[in-house]
Amino acid sequence: MTERPEGAGNRPQTDGLPKTQPLTASQITQNAYARRMLRRLVQGENPPTAPLTIVDRLAGSPYANPTIQVGGVDASARKTIDFALHMAETMFRYGAGALEVETSIIAVTAALGLKNIEVDITNQSVAINYAPKDQTPISLLRVVRSWTNNYAGLAKVHQLVTDIVAGGVGRTEAVSRLDDIIRGSKPFPRWMVTIAFGIFAAVFVGVLGGGPGASALAFGSNILVSLLARQLGRWRTPDFFNTAACAFLVTFIALMLRWAGADIAPSIVVAGGILLLLPTGRLVSSVQDAINGFPVTAAGRFLSTFLTFGAIVAGIAVAFVVGELLGSEPIDVTQTFPDAYPLWGQALLIAVAVVAIGVTEQTHVKLLLPTAAVGLVGFFALWAAGNLGLGDRLSPAISAVVIGLLARVVALKLGAPQLVVAVPAALILLPGLTIFRSLYVLTVEEGETLSGAGGMLNAAAIVLAIAAGIVLGDNLARPLTQGLASNERRRGRRR
Repeated sequence: MTERPEGAGNRPQTDGLPKTQPLTASQITQNAYARRMLRRLVQGENPPTAPLTIVDRLAGSPYANPTIQVGGVDASARKTIDFALHMAETMFRYGAGALEVETSIIAVTAALGLKNIEVDITNQSVAINYAPKDQTPISLLRVVRSWTNNYAGLAKVHQLVTDIVAGGVGRTEAVSRLDDIIRGSKPFPRWMVTIAFGIFAAVFVGVLGGGPGASALAFGSNILVSLLARQLGRWRTPDFFNTAACAFLVTFIALMLRWAGADIAPSIVVAGGILLLLPTGRLVSSVQDAINGFPVTAAGRFLSTFLTFGAIVAGIAVAFVVGELLGSEPIDVTQTFPDAYPLWGQALLIAVAVVAIGVTEQTHVKLLLPTAAVGLVGFFALWAAGNLGLGDRLSPAISAVVIGLLARVVALKLGAPQLVVAVPAALILLPGLTIFRSLYVLTVEEGETLSGAGGMLNAAAIVLAIAAGIVLGDNLARPLTQGLASNERRRGRRR
């Protein structure tokens, strides 16, 4: 038996094993970096239970990292909150979504020096709670009681928020500019809006396959619809009955002219007439609110949208009942219409239609042609998707994604929110003819109730896909528009 040397039991046996080499400085640095990256992947930048600050809501918006204006702002916090609420009310009245209103409030209050605020938005109200440490809290609420078409005003409010965030506008000047926006006149007079209403219906009937006669009828009937809606508005008639009366009028005129012997297709005329009655902007905003985490606001707007669809159903149904009593013949809603114009002619009509929609929505003049360009790109995307055989449901959704993406880029480039460009450009995607056919079967042909309900569900699926596509396009464009937002803010600083 071999005797081990003294002290050998205290040393590890390394015979036959590879010797460990000491780590270099580069290897130590790489190992430390790898451990940090693993820790970030597992834990994130913040502790898992740490609450997010409200300013984090600005991430991805044009107002990220606002310039904080310091110098005794907290002493007049009530005035700052009053201004923020007045601005939020104005944005809601002009058609902004809940997320845009919330980010604007957070950006403005942060830029004007207020911390420790909370914002709560519902369908018709905006509440701000300001609770600084060891001070008396302030809670204010503002209710929105009216709405109007004024996309130009919404774009001006967006530009005002951009200037405040850039640090070039104080609270006193901001209050003055907001008052000027509210008191300022809209870009287009009422007579021009009325004519644009008729032009849109006429050119869209042409896109659907109607000839010059059908387009002329759509133009005249929708001029009357616009005048009727304006008069009912003066009488303070609820929107439900206002929409029902307009749907009744455009349907009844088409039925009576067909009964009198005019060579027109009533279905295509009515489809073009009810398209502007559809609550497109409200539906897009409601889908956007639902996706962005505002369920109460989205539910309220969805209910309002559902009532508007109900009003259109009621108006069309009453028109058919009255027409049948007067002797009008049933119409063939299964009739299909070949293209009345070549592709380039349809593209021209689409551009005119989008400009007409912009006029009815009171869009700023400088946004009309860019919005028409976005609508044209969306139309060609719809045409390409259809030729690829993607179907009547997926094709409008793909086109809506393209429109939503381009609308954000174009709108931020011109100092406006995405909704101002996206809604007029996407209105051409709505399945007006499908909606009319389903409503006719549902309300007139009693034996085909299930078929009509199925058609309405199909149309609703298309409309929701279009709205969701616009929101998806907006989110996809956010990484592409960070530079545009910063450029906008740099221009604000130079002013």
